[in-house]
Amino acid sequence: MKSAFYIAASAALLSVVAVAKTPPPATSQSIAAAIADTHRPEKDIQQDAIRRPADLVAFSKVKPGDVVMDVWPGGGYWTRLFSPIVGPKGKVYAYVPAEIAGFKTDPVGIAKALAAEPGRGNVEAISDPIAQQPKPSAFNTFDVIWTFENYHDLHNSFMNGASVDGFNQAVFKLVKPGGYFVVVDHAAAPGAGLKNTEDLHRIDPATVKAEVEKAGFVLDAEATLLANPADDHTLKIFDPAIKGKTDRFMLRFKKPAQ
Repeated sequence: MKSAFYIAASAALLSVVAVAKTPPPATSQSIAAAIADTHRPEKDIQQDAIRRPADLVAFSKVKPGDVVMDVWPGGGYWTRLFSPIVGPKGKVYAYVPAEIAGFKTDPVGIAKALAAEPGRGNVEAISDPIAQQPKPSAFNTFDVIWTFENYHDLHNSFMNGASVDGFNQAVFKLVKPGGYFVVVDHAAAPGAGLKNTEDLHRIDPATVKAEVEKAGFVLDAEATLLANPADDHTLKIFDPAIKGKTDRFMLRFKKPAQ
């Protein structure tokens, strides 16, 4: 697989970046059409009720013609939604951190299969270490970088000590001025910091804000669409009593215009 995350992707990005006019934000109709895409697998559709894709895609600010990165794409749920919205003039990179490429689930293979699905000609699977810094040619080339329910995992032992600060710095370099970095994750108790990233798979949203802002981003918006006050933050997210109903936070960071 080519190392497109930071290097080889830049050639493909240039043609997209060269578009003179900024398209309008995705409309509710275009988002609804992406959700209704008949190529979406049943397993994705079954997740719609707990993931609220119409609201979250709108929150992401992804629009036609955008270059988007779906960090840690898993089964491809969000990549499949972003693909028809960015359209033929846009691009979606399904980015698998190299640190997890050897997992038994074969996340790289899943990402490659996703890119090969019908109608996914604007999707490309890529994999590199999370803290690898971009070449200058790739600076300011992404409109939106998105990660859903996996930011906390970047801190865990299976990442072999990879620098999360380095990751956020790389994301900052890749995002265009005025572009966005969107983080959605499972909330830990206030003040918990990184204490529960591995045992409960939760993270304190205040810690995420501090880490991402340290890289140079500013908080643009946060939303409580996935919040659940009934979740006391003590259970692992996979516990049947809370699975699919965790208290989740939504943060949209913006790279200041230069």
